[in-house]
Amino acid sequence: MKNIIVIGGSNSKKSINKTLATYAGEQLDEVVLTIVDLNEFKLPLYGIDLETEEGIHEEAKRLSGIFDWADGFVVSLAEHNGAYSAAFKNAFDWLSRINGKVWREKPVLLLATSPGGRGGQTVLQIAASSFPHLGAKVTGSMSFPSFFDNFKDGEVVNSELKASLAKEIANFQKEI
Repeated sequence: MKNIIVIGGSNSKKSINKTLATYAGEQLDEVVLTIVDLNEFKLPLYGIDLETEEGIHEEAKRLSGIFDWADGFVVSLAEHNGAYSAAFKNAFDWLSRINGKVWREKPVLLLATSPGGRGGQTVLQIAASSFPHLGAKVTGSMSFPSFFDNFKDGEVVNSELKASLAKEIANFQKEI
């Protein structure tokens, strides 16, 4: 069984990105999913002065340890003002100080969703261009627009989006 880390790039307790990432992970065959909730990691705001004075925070080490055993990642990013959410960026910054190859040279399926019609396209573009420099083998990426119209009762209800997501999941499955 492959170990897949699922991450919703938000600290919202009702994160639609966590919901989408979890849904995508659940479509994979013969995997063990670990769902990372950023709320479970109490990380101070990263800064070089803090790192110099106190070292790498224990919660960052704990999160990095989870990443170490992954065979792949399903990441769905929330878009806040055209970029990563503060919670995701902070965790990402801490992780990069432990291992510059944050994604461990493993397959990564990139997703983003939002309530609006653009579906997090801007943050998805940022991640798709920067994650490979940090050890991600991006197998595909997909913007999922208008989440509440297209995802209901635990299912993708838009047939075109469902087919596109299934294709991205299948490509990821081949690489893990």
